[in-house]
Amino acid sequence: MTGGEDLSGFSLLELFRAEAETHLGTLETSLVALEADPKNPARLEELMRAAHSIKGAARIVGLDVAVKVAHAMEDCFVAAQKGKIVLAVPAIDALLSGTDVLKSVSQLDPAEAPQVLASRAEEIQALVTRLQQASRGELVESLASAPRAAAVAAARPSTPVPPLAAVPSAQPPVPPVHAPAPPETARAGGEAVEDQAVRVSATSLTRMLAFAGETLVEARRLSAQAAALEALKRSSGRLVTAVERLADRLASNGEAAKHAEALGLLRSQAARLRDKLSEQGAAIETTARRGEDLADRLYGEILASRMRPFGDALGGFPRLVRDVARELGKKTRFRVEGREVLVDRDILERAEAPLNHLLRNALDHGLEVPGLRAAAGKPVDGLLHLSARHRGGMLEVVVEDDGRGVDPERVRTRVVERGMISADIAGGLSKAELLEFLFLPGFSTRDQVTQLSGRGVGLDVVQRYAQDMGGSVRVESEVGKGARFILVLPITRSVLRAALVEISGEPFAFPLTRIERLLRLEAGALQSAEGRQHYLHEGQPVGLVLASEVLSLPPGKPASEHVHVVQLVSGNDRYGLAVERFLGEQDLVVRPLDTRLGKVANLSAAAVLEDGDPVLIVDTDDLVRSVDLLLHQGRMRTIRVTARKDEAQRRGRKRVLVVDDSRTVREVERGLLTSRGYLVDVAVDGSDGWNAVRGGDYALVITDVDMPRMNGIELTRRIKQD
Repeated sequence: MTGGEDLSGFSLLELFRAEAETHLGTLETSLVALEADPKNPARLEELMRAAHSIKGAARIVGLDVAVKVAHAMEDCFVAAQKGKIVLAVPAIDALLSGTDVLKSVSQLDPAEAPQVLASRAEEIQALVTRLQQASRGELVESLASAPRAAAVAAARPSTPVPPLAAVPSAQPPVPPVHAPAPPETARAGGEAVEDQAVRVSATSLTRMLAFAGETLVEARRLSAQAAALEALKRSSGRLVTAVERLADRLASNGEAAKHAEALGLLRSQAARLRDKLSEQGAAIETTARRGEDLADRLYGEILASRMRPFGDALGGFPRLVRDVARELGKKTRFRVEGREVLVDRDILERAEAPLNHLLRNALDHGLEVPGLRAAAGKPVDGLLHLSARHRGGMLEVVVEDDGRGVDPERVRTRVVERGMISADIAGGLSKAELLEFLFLPGFSTRDQVTQLSGRGVGLDVVQRYAQDMGGSVRVESEVGKGARFILVLPITRSVLRAALVEISGEPFAFPLTRIERLLRLEAGALQSAEGRQHYLHEGQPVGLVLASEVLSLPPGKPASEHVHVVQLVSGNDRYGLAVERFLGEQDLVVRPLDTRLGKVANLSAAAVLEDGDPVLIVDTDDLVRSVDLLLHQGRMRTIRVTARKDEAQRRGRKRVLVVDDSRTVREVERGLLTSRGYLVDVAVDGSDGWNAVRGGDYALVITDVDMPRMNGIELTRRIKQD
């Protein structure tokens, strides 16, 4: 909080909680870092100031217990700064326990605080005594296992902070929301002033973002109107040109004088229309450009206010890694990259639990104990690396270790032992397919259940989180060298980066996070087996179905030259959806469907395109289930591709047109000609055949004589005259 903020709406306890949260995060993070460099003067200074600030704030709100604990911690830091002591592991254990107490005290409900504190008075006094011993250099032995286990539990996001059971207040305070703007702005007179914070609820912020998104869409619609007006202006120019041509023709016929008055009026009106459209078009274009720019800036600012640095979700992780590693008898270097990467607060707030699971999984399953690492020629300290970055318009979060990796053969054995699949099927699975089993609920490679693992709970939580956020998770591993768990998430849930496609003449949006790739396949790439169409991807067959059929829509236009395919991946399976064409990529403001509709099959939400047209957003998980059902039922329409005529001829295949009003005759002739290597089109009568001839390039036309609308003789005559 800054000195220039208006904090009149906060109670003293709310202010203390907000300030304590900041300083406690500093204490916990810096204490873990201090363990590797106990004489670091900058760290010690930072820790001393944090403890001193908490002590002063606690004294103001009358929390004597917090004052006593913070004072004892401050004494430790001051003694270390003066070189009287070195804060070794036992002292840091005690100091971390002190942060747990301060965190608990800051979260107590005022009405119940006296009773809770009285019941834990002896425990807190024992901690203060240990801290006083540490400040004198007398704390030489490590804490008992029980306090250390409590410290491990304290780092778990889903567990109340020990040693005190926090009682949340009935009305939690709304924290100040800082937009990620520069820390200082200039006053009118040039004096620098710190950025201020305001009290805004998350619900209000979400509504403002929705309104800003709609404003942006409306502003872009005005741009579309300006483009339409520009087209009218061009039409008016052509009208003026046509009037001049008419005047020239009348003059050449000697009739200009007769129509002089009408021509003059027509010229005047046409020119006036052209000038007026030009003037209004320029004005609307300027207004549209300014409006879109302002709406875009407004939307960006509100969106930025929802964004938080990725580092905000990492406060307890250094402590978690330290304590879990000590409990397992392992040594770990924890490295974090991308703390400053901005993420939507909704995604960030829910990221703590899945990241917790991934870190614990790496510590327990991945990293080896020091003896095994030394025997394998690795550094005794294992590396655990957490990173975040923006990539391709998405957020990529990676948890990586240099441990033993995941043995796919061990996974293969476990899935067979548990009866999940047969040994024959398991034997044919690839490494990537086997690793997907790690995300199934209840699956574990451990033979015994421990406090940390063995129940098969963890990675399924990670996958469910990724899917709920509209993202995906995958694992890469090499035995003996480590494993990488890669989360790909949207940067914000309010705006969705999507691929737009056309299905049955209508636009649909596919979230980019769920698309493996977009393909354009030639007709020759399509194959059939047992009545099902597929194509090969990296040597493996991928089932292909019509998107219109999956969505229960009428058939669209037949594919011409290429088949446009959206390739989705779900677990071990890939599916191809044939669409009519690709419409590009676009950022969409997500709008939920009306709750009265319930769950709409294969759809998740809606949005409005830049031109104002609505678009439905596909629920890819639901869609994959529908595709799988269609493929297993074997009731799919065949995807037909019409090769381009000139390309077909270059390949030496001639095109023939069959014109006959009898379906039987048409199909018999089509079959005979196709079997001889010709490309065959059909027409139902002479008129239909004439239209086909004018728009196509045929080597031969075979026609019946007696047909409705236009008979074969008339058709032949017109072909010869053309």
